[in-house]
Amino acid sequence: MDGDPGVGDVLRRQVRAAIPVVVLGEFRYGIAQSKRRASYEAWLDSNLIHFDVLSVTDETAIAYAALRVTLKRSGRPIPANDAWIAALALQHRLPVLSRDEHFDVVPGLDRTSW
Repeated sequence: MDGDPGVGDVLRRQVRAAIPVVVLGEFRYGIAQSKRRASYEAWLDSNLIHFDVLSVTDETAIAYAALRVTLKRSGRPIPANDAWIAALALQHRLPVLSRDEHFDVVPGLDRTSW
């Protein structure tokens, strides 16, 4: 998403913007390995205040487990971290902003792309 104006365009049209804690962890992991670590950390720290950070709760864990079972039985599993992201989005009734089409197999989940 680095430097892609389409992401910002989509986010500016939203009433609420949130980042699942799982995504925040992935961001921080990527930043930690980047040659531009300092500038990315500064950007994240200055922009994180504009987002709700969605934490995993017991309710999320129940939804996560049910989702993984449903997807496994349907023969269409998705990566574990993406299942956490989907469970949080469903719990908070929010769409997922992603180009990953495997989110489209999650029942009841809306995926927005750019």
